Amino acid sequence: MFDIGFSELMVIGIVALLVLGPERLPKVARTTGHLLGRLQRYVSDVKSDINREMQLDELKKLQEEARKSAMAFEGSVRSEVASVESGLSSSLQSASSAIGDLENTLKSTPPASPELVDTGHSHDVVSDLLDKQLAEAERHAGPVAFVDVPPIAAPAAPVPASPDPTEPGAAGKSTQS
Repeated sequence: MFDIGFSELMVIGIVALLVLGPERLPKVARTTGHLLGRLQRYVSDVKSDINREMQLDELKKLQEEARKSAMAFEGSVRSEVASVESGLSSSLQSASSAIGDLENTLKSTPPASPELVDTGHSHDVVSDLLDKQLAEAERHAGPVAFVDVPPIAAPAAPVPASPDPTEPGAAGKSTQS
Protein backbone atom coordinates (compact mmCIF):
# COMPACT_ATOMS: atom_id res chain seq x y z
CA MET A 1 0.00 0.00 0.00
CA PHE A 2 2.53 2.58 1.17
CA ASP A 3 6.18 2.06 0.41
CA ILE A 4 7.81 2.97 3.73
CA GLY A 5 11.23 1.58 4.64
CA PHE A 6 12.75 0.95 8.09
CA SER A 7 14.77 4.19 8.09
CA GLU A 8 11.64 6.22 7.37
CA LEU A 9 9.83 4.49 10.22
CA MET A 10 12.71 5.40 12.58
CA VAL A 11 12.45 9.08 11.57
CA ILE A 12 8.67 9.05 12.13
CA GLY A 13 9.14 7.37 15.55
CA ILE A 14 11.73 9.93 16.71
CA VAL A 15 9.53 12.86 15.60
CA ALA A 16 6.50 11.30 17.35
CA LEU A 17 8.52 10.81 20.55
CA LEU A 18 9.62 14.45 20.53
CA VAL A 19 6.16 15.80 19.69
CA LEU A 20 3.97 13.56 21.87
CA GLY A 21 6.27 12.74 24.70
CA PRO A 22 7.06 9.42 26.36
CA GLU A 23 3.75 9.24 28.35
CA ARG A 24 1.29 9.54 25.46
CA LEU A 25 3.32 7.79 22.72
CA PRO A 26 2.33 4.15 23.61
CA LYS A 27 -1.38 5.07 23.75
CA VAL A 28 -1.24 6.87 20.38
CA ALA A 29 0.73 3.98 18.81
CA ARG A 30 -1.86 1.45 20.02
CA THR A 31 -4.76 3.55 18.67
CA THR A 32 -2.93 4.04 15.37
CA GLY A 33 -2.33 0.25 15.11
CA HIS A 34 -6.02 -0.47 15.69
CA LEU A 35 -7.06 2.08 13.07
CA LEU A 36 -4.57 0.70 10.53
CA GLY A 37 -5.84 -2.86 11.22
CA ARG A 38 -9.43 -1.77 10.64
CA LEU A 39 -8.37 0.01 7.44
CA GLN A 40 -6.61 -3.12 6.16
CA ARG A 41 -9.63 -5.32 6.97
CA TYR A 42 -11.93 -2.86 5.21
CA VAL A 43 -9.69 -2.80 2.12
CA SER A 44 -9.48 -6.63 2.05
CA ASP A 45 -13.29 -6.88 2.38
CA VAL A 46 -13.76 -4.48 -0.51
CA LYS A 47 -11.27 -6.46 -2.62
CA SER A 48 -13.02 -9.76 -1.86
CA ASP A 49 -16.42 -8.23 -2.70
CA ILE A 50 -15.07 -6.96 -6.01
CA ASN A 51 -13.57 -10.39 -6.79
CA ARG A 52 -16.88 -12.12 -5.94
CA GLU A 53 -18.79 -9.74 -8.20
CA MET A 54 -16.34 -10.36 -11.04
CA GLN A 55 -16.69 -14.13 -10.63
CA LEU A 56 -20.46 -13.79 -10.49
CA ASP A 57 -20.45 -11.77 -13.71
CA GLU A 58 -18.25 -14.40 -15.38
CA LEU A 59 -20.62 -17.16 -14.23
CA LYS A 60 -23.61 -15.23 -15.56
CA LYS A 61 -21.89 -14.83 -18.93
CA LEU A 62 -21.01 -18.51 -19.01
CA GLN A 63 -24.58 -19.44 -18.09
CA GLU A 64 -25.94 -17.17 -20.83
CA GLU A 65 -23.59 -18.74 -23.41
CA ALA A 66 -24.66 -22.23 -22.35
CA ARG A 67 -28.32 -21.25 -22.58
CA LYS A 68 -27.83 -19.78 -26.07
CA SER A 69 -25.98 -22.85 -27.32
CA ALA A 70 -28.69 -25.11 -25.85
CA MET A 71 -31.38 -23.07 -27.61
CA ALA A 72 -29.46 -23.21 -30.89
CA PHE A 73 -29.06 -26.98 -30.56
CA GLU A 74 -32.76 -27.39 -29.76
CA GLY A 75 -33.66 -25.29 -32.82
CA SER A 76 -31.47 -27.36 -35.10
CA VAL A 77 -32.94 -30.59 -33.72
CA ARG A 78 -36.47 -29.29 -34.21
CA SER A 79 -35.74 -28.25 -37.80
CA GLU A 80 -34.24 -31.67 -38.59
CA VAL A 81 -37.25 -33.43 -37.06
CA ALA A 82 -39.59 -31.21 -39.08
CA SER A 83 -37.75 -31.97 -42.31
CA VAL A 84 -37.85 -35.71 -41.60
CA GLU A 85 -41.57 -35.49 -40.79
CA SER A 86 -42.31 -33.58 -43.99
CA GLY A 87 -40.33 -36.08 -46.07
CA LEU A 88 -42.12 -38.95 -44.39
CA SER A 89 -45.55 -37.38 -44.89
CA SER A 90 -44.85 -36.73 -48.58
CA SER A 91 -43.71 -40.35 -48.96
CA LEU A 92 -46.87 -41.56 -47.25
CA GLN A 93 -49.04 -39.33 -49.45
CA SER A 94 -47.42 -40.57 -52.63
CA ALA A 95 -47.71 -44.18 -51.48
CA SER A 96 -51.36 -43.75 -50.58
CA SER A 97 -52.06 -42.07 -53.94
CA ALA A 98 -50.30 -44.96 -55.71
CA ILE A 99 -52.41 -47.44 -53.76
CA GLY A 100 -55.54 -45.47 -54.62
CA ASP A 101 -54.57 -45.44 -58.30
CA LEU A 102 -54.00 -49.19 -58.16
CA GLU A 103 -57.37 -49.74 -56.51
CA ASN A 104 -59.08 -47.56 -59.13
CA THR A 105 -57.32 -49.46 -61.91
CA LEU A 106 -58.32 -52.80 -60.46
CA LYS A 107 -61.92 -51.63 -59.96
CA SER A 108 -62.17 -50.21 -63.49
CA THR A 109 -61.09 -53.41 -65.24
CA PRO A 110 -64.09 -55.64 -65.94
CA PRO A 111 -64.03 -59.05 -64.30
CA ALA A 112 -63.27 -61.75 -66.80
CA SER A 113 -64.75 -65.21 -66.76
CA PRO A 114 -62.41 -67.80 -65.26
CA GLU A 115 -62.43 -69.87 -68.44
CA LEU A 116 -61.11 -67.04 -70.62
CA VAL A 117 -58.41 -65.80 -68.27
CA ASP A 118 -54.90 -67.10 -68.71
CA THR A 119 -53.67 -67.04 -65.10
CA GLY A 120 -50.01 -66.69 -66.03
CA HIS A 121 -50.68 -63.78 -68.37
CA SER A 122 -53.05 -61.85 -66.06
CA HIS A 123 -50.62 -62.25 -63.17
CA ASP A 124 -47.81 -60.75 -65.27
CA VAL A 125 -49.95 -57.81 -66.38
CA VAL A 126 -51.06 -56.99 -62.82
CA SER A 127 -47.49 -57.41 -61.57
CA ASP A 128 -46.14 -55.07 -64.26
CA LEU A 129 -48.83 -52.50 -63.49
CA LEU A 130 -48.07 -52.66 -59.78
CA ASP A 131 -44.33 -52.29 -60.43
CA LYS A 132 -44.93 -49.19 -62.58
CA GLN A 133 -47.10 -47.56 -59.95
CA LEU A 134 -44.61 -48.31 -57.18
CA ALA A 135 -41.77 -46.87 -59.29
CA GLU A 136 -43.81 -43.71 -59.86
CA ALA A 137 -44.56 -43.43 -56.13
CA GLU A 138 -40.85 -43.76 -55.35
CA ARG A 139 -40.03 -41.10 -57.92
CA HIS A 140 -42.51 -38.70 -56.25
CA ALA A 141 -41.25 -39.54 -52.76
CA GLY A 142 -37.62 -38.60 -53.44
CA PRO A 143 -34.58 -40.23 -51.87
CA VAL A 144 -35.05 -42.63 -49.01
CA ALA A 145 -33.99 -41.03 -45.70
CA PHE A 146 -33.46 -44.14 -43.59
CA VAL A 147 -33.29 -47.75 -44.67
CA ASP A 148 -33.48 -50.53 -42.13
CA VAL A 149 -32.01 -53.71 -43.52
CA PRO A 150 -32.93 -56.78 -41.48
CA PRO A 151 -30.01 -59.06 -40.65
CA ILE A 152 -29.71 -62.20 -42.71
CA ALA A 153 -31.01 -65.04 -40.60
CA ALA A 154 -29.49 -68.52 -40.68
CA PRO A 155 -31.79 -71.15 -42.16
CA ALA A 156 -33.80 -72.93 -39.53
CA ALA A 157 -32.85 -76.52 -38.81
CA PRO A 158 -35.54 -79.03 -39.74
CA VAL A 159 -37.58 -80.18 -36.78
CA PRO A 160 -37.75 -83.98 -36.51
CA ALA A 161 -41.25 -85.29 -36.84
CA SER A 162 -42.73 -86.80 -33.71
CA PRO A 163 -44.15 -90.30 -33.94
CA ASP A 164 -47.80 -90.36 -34.87
CA PRO A 165 -49.78 -91.76 -31.91
CA THR A 166 -52.48 -93.03 -34.29
CA GLU A 167 -49.97 -95.20 -36.17
CA PRO A 168 -50.41 -98.87 -35.30
CA GLY A 169 -47.62 -100.18 -33.13
CA ALA A 170 -46.43 -96.69 -32.10
CA ALA A 171 -47.87 -96.93 -28.58
CA GLY A 172 -45.58 -99.79 -27.58
CA LYS A 173 -42.32 -98.21 -28.79
CA SER A 174 -40.11 -96.41 -26.27
CA THR A 175 -37.48 -93.74 -26.86
CA GLN A 176 -34.84 -95.43 -24.67
CA SER A 177 -31.74 -96.92 -26.29
